[in-house]
Amino acid sequence: MLILVSWLASCSGSKKVNYRNGRYYSARDMARIKAAERNRRGRGRAPIAKSKTRATTASGTAKIVTKRRSTPLNASREMVTVIETARSYQGTPYKYGGTTRLGMDCSGLLCAAFAAIEVPIPRSSNEQAVWGDPVRPQDLKVGDLLFFGASPGSNSITHVGLVTEATPEGVQFIHSSSSLGVTENSLETDYYLSRFIKAVRPPL
Repeated sequence: MLILVSWLASCSGSKKVNYRNGRYYSARDMARIKAAERNRRGRGRAPIAKSKTRATTASGTAKIVTKRRSTPLNASREMVTVIETARSYQGTPYKYGGTTRLGMDCSGLLCAAFAAIEVPIPRSSNEQAVWGDPVRPQDLKVGDLLFFGASPGSNSITHVGLVTEATPEGVQFIHSSSSLGVTENSLETDYYLSRFIKAVRPPL
């Protein structure tokens, strides 16, 4: 039986819940359902515009790297600035408590990104999780904040990312990974879906 408690707790007492086909679902399970729906709708659609660049591997051989478009669609000018600022930190190594190009953590990345539009935000991921209104996984938009636990099924927030793309084909988000530094990933991967707790929309 799917659990309602985790969704209610993550929404800090909000009565907004996910209800489908006569059953209640947690935010994590709704994200999985939405991912499956996106995959079904995406079949037969034209692919999202992408660009290809040539990169050289450590062994000296060349390979083609496909990158998604750099400009977010359906986003305000302010949010485009936030996302472009966050993307400018790509490759920056992870550093707990860091907020500079020498190293930064996940919540520090968001602080730096929103500082580009002179919007101060809470410093920790737990504080950022209540900075804004809860958003259902099926309603995610560019600029929303995603929150994750350290392990599958966890309800304790330890990580945050910023949605950079939300289309019928999937959701991409940028974050500072403890292993890869600042990078973009797909929410639809098993790793992130299993750790997803909630999402909020910044009060801009």
